[in-house]
Amino acid sequence: MIKFSQVWKTYAKELTGRAHTALREVSFTVGQGETLGLIGANGAGKSTSIKLLMDFIRPDKGSIQVFGQPPRDHLLRRRIGYLPETASFPANLTVLDMLRYTGATCLMTAKSISASGEKWLKRLSLWEARRRPLRDFSKGMQQRANFAIALLHDPELLILDEPMSGLDPIGRADILALIQELKQEGRSILFCSHILEDVDRVADRVLLLHQGQSIFEGSPSALCGQTGSATLADGFLRLVQGGSVHAG
Repeated sequence: MIKFSQVWKTYAKELTGRAHTALREVSFTVGQGETLGLIGANGAGKSTSIKLLMDFIRPDKGSIQVFGQPPRDHLLRRRIGYLPETASFPANLTVLDMLRYTGATCLMTAKSISASGEKWLKRLSLWEARRRPLRDFSKGMQQRANFAIALLHDPELLILDEPMSGLDPIGRADILALIQELKQEGRSILFCSHILEDVDRVADRVLLLHQGQSIFEGSPSALCGQTGSATLADGFLRLVQGGSVHAG
């Protein structure tokens, strides 16, 4: 589904700062039906990796493939469900408006948009709010609206950037349950999260980025075993603070 091969990305020098290398020779894969958790401290390269996958930016060196094609093939977007970290909706539109727009860009029929939209709005507890302007939605409701939009066209691959952002404990538990449901349906998922407890619960493998480099790739249990840690969070801290490099 996803193949990163020795990818480098440097952001050019700006007036107020120096050039910054965000990724250094990063390689990883996400296979069919697999869930990969992308973890790391702020500035580790997680968001850059997602932007590269979505073709918002291009790598300086290395290659990226999604479904065996470069991300620049925008027809691939119809097979990908993308959830950004922060919702950015036109304030006067409703979630129904956004679903109709998304469905149209994916060449869905009006009947399919209506049926799928109703399914996901009900699953995400937004059906009663479907005609309210998005400016009236709370941050958690906007995040759930983003999830409905990402799932509308029945994507094979999900790319989720901080999917639990803005959610209260009940909403977070519900989204975790939904991700588990999507895993059981055989969808491939790459997701980025700072909540390592959630990553441990749903990821088959984790990729730990530190200062733009991969310092661990493997199962959460393998990371705990390597570091002698009881939890993924403890293992994460030991690797990042120790600066160890390992791919497993």
